[in-house]
Amino acid sequence: MTHKIFLSHNHADKPVVEPVALRLAQIFGESAVFYDSWSIRPGDGIIDQMNNGLEAPEFVFFFVSANSLASQMVKLEWQNALHSATRGNTRMIPVRVDESAMPALLTQTLYIDMYTSGIEAAIAQIVSVTQGSSSFTPQHQGFSNLSYSAVEDKDGSMALTINASHLMEPNGSFVIITSNAEEDISCEMANGQAHFGGFNRDKFVSPTGDTLHGILFRMMGGAITPKHPLRIKVNKLNAAALSVIAVLHEGGENQWNPIPYKA
Repeated sequence: MTHKIFLSHNHADKPVVEPVALRLAQIFGESAVFYDSWSIRPGDGIIDQMNNGLEAPEFVFFFVSANSLASQMVKLEWQNALHSATRGNTRMIPVRVDESAMPALLTQTLYIDMYTSGIEAAIAQIVSVTQGSSSFTPQHQGFSNLSYSAVEDKDGSMALTINASHLMEPNGSFVIITSNAEEDISCEMANGQAHFGGFNRDKFVSPTGDTLHGILFRMMGGAITPKHPLRIKVNKLNAAALSVIAVLHEGGENQWNPIPYKA
């Protein structure tokens, strides 16, 4: 079988690669996309199937990360694709998914920067470039680059950390959902830097019908990356216990998306 598209990646990067594979399969058909989770089945020879997948694809998307750059298998895949590209048989497109530097051999190649543009913009670019009964079960459709955790201090205040798992997130605008009154709670950057903020009373309703409040928290410059989380100090101002019910991230105008909690 000749695959139109080959997705070269390391297994550890599947949370950001699988949404791409699913979108391409919806448009071009699963059989046109070599993605190991559905293209290699139990009993198949892995090396043989990988070689078949790389035999004559029109496009090879190489997902560049610290994980893939350290993988000898992935290195063979993209070097073979690059060799094929020099003969005009295959188009090789790197996709940067973390802050790793592009390999020297690819420095003259235009690439898609998922790390800085985000997963949806990168998928749109990948689809744009490529346009001109399986046992596979999707595992990463609900990918969220951001997550948050909360740790209560001895004095009842709270350390809130917003992490990026894979990609850089330049939009540092959040709403912290709470049941606390305005006089109970305040927020600041843990490092003391300036930020925009404000208390929004009675703007949210819980699934049980309770009225909740939101604290707008917006960074002044900078970005969240896997190595640089956003750390927020949630201050306890009186005897009332603090309540952080959810954290929402700004996805667009008047659009706020919940980010998952990770202990």
